[in-house]
Amino acid sequence: RELLPPWLVIVAGLTGIVLLCVSTKDVPMAPLRTKYGIVLDAGPSRTILFIYQWTTTKANKTGVIRGCSSCPVQGPGISSYSDSPQKAGKSLEPCLNWAQNEIPAEQHSQTPLYLGATASMRQLNLTHPILSASLLAALTGTLKSSPFSFQGAQILSSPQEEAFNWVAANYVLENFFKYDWQGQLVPSGKGMAGVLAVGRTSAQLTSELPEEQQEPEEAVRLRLYGHTHRVHTRHCPCHGSERLRSGLVSVLLQ
Repeated sequence: RELLPPWLVIVAGLTGIVLLCVSTKDVPMAPLRTKYGIVLDAGPSRTILFIYQWTTTKANKTGVIRGCSSCPVQGPGISSYSDSPQKAGKSLEPCLNWAQNEIPAEQHSQTPLYLGATASMRQLNLTHPILSASLLAALTGTLKSSPFSFQGAQILSSPQEEAFNWVAANYVLENFFKYDWQGQLVPSGKGMAGVLAVGRTSAQLTSELPEEQQEPEEAVRLRLYGHTHRVHTRHCPCHGSERLRSGLVSVLLQ
């Protein structure tokens, strides 16, 4: 068994004594700044305002967010206001005022605000594009008058909507990243889950395309947490909740 040289033991001991005797001072760490964002999800039956927050910490150039709170907008979905667009904008004001109390005042001008409309507005835009444009204009006017940083109000295409659903589901399942035992963000090593969305008249299955499969024209490319994902939605007409319900009733009657 080899022994340490005496001189090395002496040096190590003196070093320890010096470190213990030297006065030290904690260097304060700058606190991570919390940022906020607002998303208005304008669905067929109602609109909900969601507040998200995150810090300056990123995982492979993508932010790590968490839901903070939400405010259901009173009244029906915005497409129901096609005959009175100004009422659609007015209906958002209580939740916008609520958000001003939830988010620190000094952050208002730096908080992005975005509205995305989905199925019912897509249908209205196809049948009555002028009414749809009037509704979006009224909503835009209300959102611009708020103290937040308005980023846009638009009708999401079906591939966009389903791609966002896919991102949300896999984010909650921690398929993009996870926290290790030290609290550091690391790749999860798991595959991505598919998402089945069942509507009234149809169903949509959204999943990531295999690398070897050719990318369809309607596929959506997403760059998240250092990786590119090609997401595609397959539509299944006549497989919605109404069709399932009528089929179940038929079986029960038989």
